[in-house]
Amino acid sequence: MRAFDTIAESIRVGHVHPTAMLNTLIEIENENGLNGVRHVERHIENGMNALKQRHHPHLIVAEKWLGAARAYLLTQADRKQAV
Repeated sequence: MRAFDTIAESIRVGHVHPTAMLNTLIEIENENGLNGVRHVERHIENGMNALKQRHHPHLIVAEKWLGAARAYLLTQADRKQAV
C-alpha cells in the first residue's frame, strides 16, 4: 500500500503537511474503504510501541498520524449517521 510508504517517509523525515495527511487518508478510503483506514490506524498504533522503545526522535509525527486517522474515522462515522 503506497500510503504506508507515505506515512513511513514522513516519520523518517520528521514532518508532514496536514493536507498530505488528509489526502493520504482519503486515498486509503477510496482504495479500501473505512476498513483500510482502520487497518492503518492499528498499524500505526502498533508501530508506535516500537518507536517509543527506541526513543525515536519523530514519534510525534506518528502520534499526529494516529490522531488524524482517528479523527478521520470519527468524521466519516458522523457523516454517515447524518445521512
